[in-house]
Amino acid sequence: MSDTSVNIRNIQHFMYCPRRYSLLELNDDWSENYFVIKANLLHEHVHDGTHDFSSSEKLVRSNMTVYNDSPEYDLFGVVDCVEFVRDNFGIKIEGADGTFRVRIIEYKPKAPKGGGFNETDAIQVFAQKICADSIWGCDSEAYLYYSDIRKRVKLPFDTEYQKYDELLKNILCEIRKIREEKAIVPRAKSQKCLGCSMSDVCFPKVKKYNVKDTVMSQKGECGE
Repeated sequence: MSDTSVNIRNIQHFMYCPRRYSLLELNDDWSENYFVIKANLLHEHVHDGTHDFSSSEKLVRSNMTVYNDSPEYDLFGVVDCVEFVRDNFGIKIEGADGTFRVRIIEYKPKAPKGGGFNETDAIQVFAQKICADSIWGCDSEAYLYYSDIRKRVKLPFDTEYQKYDELLKNILCEIRKIREEKAIVPRAKSQKCLGCSMSDVCFPKVKKYNVKDTVMSQKGECGE
């Protein structure tokens, strides 16, 4: 890793809210709520090793570290699950007999209303794909698994690769700009922060000035 390396998980923080990312990156601020804890528990379950197995059809590995150290991306992170599916037209995997196609699966607790997938989830997985493709010299498939509906959603990187590649590069540029300038990003106009675990840290509630409270708090401070 270099000084410019970006952790893939920070891409989603930035996509969710640039201000939130800057508070995490520059101030080391952090706060959890129900939604964050629920997501953490899901990933702990996925990463505990019980999902790893080998069969005649595929090799499944969880909690895999991936990276792409090219100057173009300079990324690293962890993939929830990688499936190496046996395929006569696939690629070789070190330590395994045969050839495989690579399939990335990222687990999320809740699917978006109306179906489909969240773009913030998709760009995170695209960054994982960039790393996987670099490591194994492949064109990996990518899926999101939403646990509340128990369903995999295939991501359209085969048909919209350029779109996501440009988006990822722009995000990486903005992330590195925040690091370099060391300035907390201002809140966007009309931004809704309901559900964000960092809302109280981001905008702490200030108690309104009250004369009576001020007088009572000073009682006894002066000499009698």
